[in-house]
Amino acid sequence: MDALRPVWAEVDLEAIRANVRALRTLVAPAVLCAVVKADGYGHGAVQAARAAVDAGAEFLAVALVEEGVELRDAGIDVPLLVLSEPVADAAEAVVAYRLTPVVYTAAGIDALAKAVVVHGAEEPLAVHLKVDTGMHRVGCDPLDAVDLAAHVTEHGELRLAGVCTHFAVADEPENGYTLVQQQVFEGTLAAIHARGIATGLVHACNTAGAITMPGARYDMVRAGIGIYGIAPAPALAGAVDLRPALSVKARVSYVRTYPPHTPMSYGLRYETRGTARVATVPIGYADGVPRELSLNGGGVLVGGRRRPIAGTVTMDQLMVDMGNDPVAVGDEVVLLGWQGDEQITADEWAGRVSTIAYTIVCGVGPRVPRRYT
Repeated sequence: MDALRPVWAEVDLEAIRANVRALRTLVAPAVLCAVVKADGYGHGAVQAARAAVDAGAEFLAVALVEEGVELRDAGIDVPLLVLSEPVADAAEAVVAYRLTPVVYTAAGIDALAKAVVVHGAEEPLAVHLKVDTGMHRVGCDPLDAVDLAAHVTEHGELRLAGVCTHFAVADEPENGYTLVQQQVFEGTLAAIHARGIATGLVHACNTAGAITMPGARYDMVRAGIGIYGIAPAPALAGAVDLRPALSVKARVSYVRTYPPHTPMSYGLRYETRGTARVATVPIGYADGVPRELSLNGGGVLVGGRRRPIAGTVTMDQLMVDMGNDPVAVGDEVVLLGWQGDEQITADEWAGRVSTIAYTIVCGVGPRVPRRYT
């Protein structure tokens, strides 16, 4: 059924392509891996993946085996990196769908090798060894990396196609911890080479690392937030020419005029200053609009101008104080994106509610249908 509620998100696929081209230029000669996990950071994984590949991304990356299966079922045939070691029960799906998992335990390596045999695959399965150099989320201890790399090569069913790590503070260029991680990583690579083992593709940088750590771009860069047109941190805005791909829009569903000092919404924390037209918009925190946005100066665009959100954002709706300005049912409301000469960005929302832009775009929920332009 087509959406009946006048709420939608517009995804500019040409913006994604342009961002991928800009990032490819930045990181060359390293290849670009476009990260499309979490439903393409809320933009739609299949559509974002196709746009990224169209623009020259040579790899794609996901967080879950299920996400890789979705892309394969959509006919996407480029190498697909799974960024965490799959559980043993997922190993056969990894082989069947020709995914490239990262590994960091002997048990995980053994499970994948067994799945290759069970599935009867003709070619060895490519895997990437992930080394924990200081993020302390997943990855093997650097002291174990050589033995694990050797363990992969001992399995004829597997091929060590890459070695990788992840930087914890690459978006803070003044923080020396990234250099420490890089030194640990390069020491690990040297130890693997000393054992006579080829490391394949070496990769460490995300979008932030690609900008702040050019010496760590190695063979491949895993770009996530940047391909959607968002800087990885406000301090890095403008370092690469990026264009936000996501807009969130709705239409006014109800209008009513209230007298001065009328309190609005849950908690009655907002009052109209004078006689005001208040427009109800049928979108709320269940759709990804932060509940606290109005308490921190948040607004929307109507008629090409910023208008304050009147009171606490509710689950399915919010109110907008239009003052004395005209407004009618059906008028367009822009929550994220451009209207006229005004723009509201995910970074702005993030700053108002003390989070990061990643959570804003990923939080635009499935009740908001995507329209691709």
